[in-house]
Amino acid sequence: MIHLDPSTLNLPVERLMHIALLNCSPDTPLHEAAERMARRQCSSILVMQRGVAVGIWTEHDSLRLDFNDPGSLNIPIGKVMSSPVISLPLHTPVAEVARRFDEEQRRHFLVVDDEGQPQGIVSQTDIALKQGLELYLSLRKVHEAINSQPLMLQGTLSLGQAAALMLEQGQDAAVVACDDGEFGIITERDLVRFAARHPGNIPLGTLASRPLLTIDSQDTLLRARDMLIDNHLRHLAVQDNSCRQNPQIVGLLGFSHILEGADRRYQLELQQALTQRDQALSRSRLNLQLAERVIDASLEGVMITNAKGQIEFVNPAFTHTTGYLLEEVMGKTPAVLSSGRHDTDFYNGMWHTLQQKGYWRGEIWNRRKSGQLYLELLTITAISDAEGNNSHYAALFSDITHIRENEDQIRKLAYYDALTKLPNRRLLEDRLELAIRHAHRHQQRLAVLFIDLDHFKQVNDTLGHAAGDELLLDVSRRMTALLREDDTLARLGGDEFIALLPNLSKPDEVTRIARRLLDAIGEPFQIKGQSFRISCSLGVSLYPDDAADVEQLLHHADAAMYRAKQEGRNSFRLYSTRLDVREHRWLAMETALRDSIDSGEGLGLHYQPLVERDSGRLYSMEALARWHHPEFGQVSPADFIPLAERSGLILPLSRYLMHRVAAQLRTWLDAGLTPVPVAVNLSAQQFWQQDLIEQIRALYDDYRLPAGLISFELTESMLLDKQQQAVQVLQELRQLGCRVAMDDFGTGYSSLSYLHQLPITTLKIDKSFIQQLGENQGSNTILAAITGMAQGLKLTVVAEGVERQDQLITLRQYHVNLIQGYLTGRPMPAEHVARQYLMNDNGRPEEGKRERKE
Repeated sequence: MIHLDPSTLNLPVERLMHIALLNCSPDTPLHEAAERMARRQCSSILVMQRGVAVGIWTEHDSLRLDFNDPGSLNIPIGKVMSSPVISLPLHTPVAEVARRFDEEQRRHFLVVDDEGQPQGIVSQTDIALKQGLELYLSLRKVHEAINSQPLMLQGTLSLGQAAALMLEQGQDAAVVACDDGEFGIITERDLVRFAARHPGNIPLGTLASRPLLTIDSQDTLLRARDMLIDNHLRHLAVQDNSCRQNPQIVGLLGFSHILEGADRRYQLELQQALTQRDQALSRSRLNLQLAERVIDASLEGVMITNAKGQIEFVNPAFTHTTGYLLEEVMGKTPAVLSSGRHDTDFYNGMWHTLQQKGYWRGEIWNRRKSGQLYLELLTITAISDAEGNNSHYAALFSDITHIRENEDQIRKLAYYDALTKLPNRRLLEDRLELAIRHAHRHQQRLAVLFIDLDHFKQVNDTLGHAAGDELLLDVSRRMTALLREDDTLARLGGDEFIALLPNLSKPDEVTRIARRLLDAIGEPFQIKGQSFRISCSLGVSLYPDDAADVEQLLHHADAAMYRAKQEGRNSFRLYSTRLDVREHRWLAMETALRDSIDSGEGLGLHYQPLVERDSGRLYSMEALARWHHPEFGQVSPADFIPLAERSGLILPLSRYLMHRVAAQLRTWLDAGLTPVPVAVNLSAQQFWQQDLIEQIRALYDDYRLPAGLISFELTESMLLDKQQQAVQVLQELRQLGCRVAMDDFGTGYSSLSYLHQLPITTLKIDKSFIQQLGENQGSNTILAAITGMAQGLKLTVVAEGVERQDQLITLRQYHVNLIQGYLTGRPMPAEHVARQYLMNDNGRPEEGKRERKE
């Protein structure tokens, strides 16, 4: 039985579960499902069919895989999943979840709502991570909880042999002895990762995770718990360091072992209590008066009931704790103390355990006579008569409410700021040190932001310190709301804050967050009925670019913050001069792009023709944005389009360019020309705007354009997360007569399973395949597959990036309708398009006509 922290007993399971469900269909290849689990670091994946959960596959199931046969990893997950899926309602108490984990020997439950729809997954680890400190303080030492017979594997074994041994011995992890004399570890989570990307016949020593994180067997269990949580690990190797020169690995330690160790200790304590009870009863026969005095003097409450649960005796400690006299509870049941916090299932489980094992021990909330709630540590023991029947039940309890409150208070005083409740410098430095280790291990960046409010002293002097405290609370709330879940915001004191941003893929992320913090703090504050604004100065240091330890990172961030103050305040500075200069250039370029969008100066369009492969006739054109600035010169779309996306300018830029396309089409029509459809590239933000269809319909109406004259291109990655909503938007575009092309097809995701569901008209094959024609057989094979599939789906196929005649000749072997590339036409201004394509017969360029005459 898992012994729970009382603060979690009545929490609904939805407070602990993983909300982001990972799921797949039954026909999903096993390796693909494992890849998703590894990428999301999930311990299970739900198998769904027509919206119904039909099975589940977990990390433990990876032990049954045949890693010696890579082909077995391609089988559908439906053939190896566990079914049916055991589910729990959202409101199920944590205590009931723990009981069912224990009784049913499961690791995961699916959590569903009242309609039976999946809402999340809860695992045994989720329960263990919610336990209070008493569990770890009671065991005290690591050696009291370890698995003293860990599975030790040689690094020369194969992955398949390791999985088989782990399954055979019921182990979820094994220590690996590597060839270089070091040790590593392999876990069920590693096997999932290997199932996703089969490493081949590589020796186990090469695959094992290293270095192996260890803890001394005589170390405290509380420190082991902190190491597991802080390092996001499930296992620690336990060493016997009694021989300093040659420490030995003597076991493995995980949360499951800690819980099992707690059970053993509870049972030992109970056994001791039972022994003491028997001895006391024996002595009571000799000296009943002495026994009564002992019970009366006990600081623990004692209550004895008959077999029906009716109270027959209580001691003075019971009265002192509960407020009830013996006369008031005599003949009543313990329900008179019920707090209302525990449901029927909790008490049924308690009674079931008592009947099965003869005792129950745990923490329970009860109510005093005054109505006040209190937490007690309760042990109930069944007392049998000479015939072995339960004749009485003895309950011993002590009030531990203040113990819990004191533990929480001590923790808060030691690690949190008293005003804002944010982490203080001590906790920040601990987290920063762990974050540095994590970043070093995974070769990632992290950032430290030093934030100082500008002219905060004036607020205190003008409005008083109480108003200053209220302002600090508002500032901390605003900044917390802007940071990610894994980020840490700490208060150093006064008006100084530190933000720790781990897991950064590139420096650009921290600059975006810094700008958001500046903007948020710059919004008006309402304090004591007065509205006013403040600003702040930020300094940024990066690991490993600027420093590699806690002290230097904080010092450099502080120095960068002071530079921001010296250079005008209300801004941020990077400690790295190189990055700071680049950031200033980006900021200047962003301002210039914003001005160009507002004025229209420097922004324009070029048009690249798409011609029929066989006839060379002009079929349509693609509109391509161009930007020329007096200071930056001709800026490449590869630079200013990502800049627009990062800075939030992509929507106004896209709207401006669409209107330029519509206006140009209207100009050609008014000149008596017959333009071909022009394709506009849609960004992800633009595609998911709720009023996109209304914008396009208004565009057609405002410029009096015939239906279908504007078409659209989008990438496949835009549709992956919201496929059904995407189908609805695409259908509405098609109803307007617009052609829809999927651009850069063949790269990235290229999921064919839903392609036939999308109401698109065209596939544009990425130029990387075209450029390798005749050089890479794989490109020819992929091209044949894509064009054959497109022909079956009745889609128009465009080959992008055609630059040479031999590429064009090769493309005649495949189902390719249209050609786009420098061979058939470079991007050109609108006036060149009119002269070369729209004013001559058959839509062929003049150059092409001359070539045919020659």
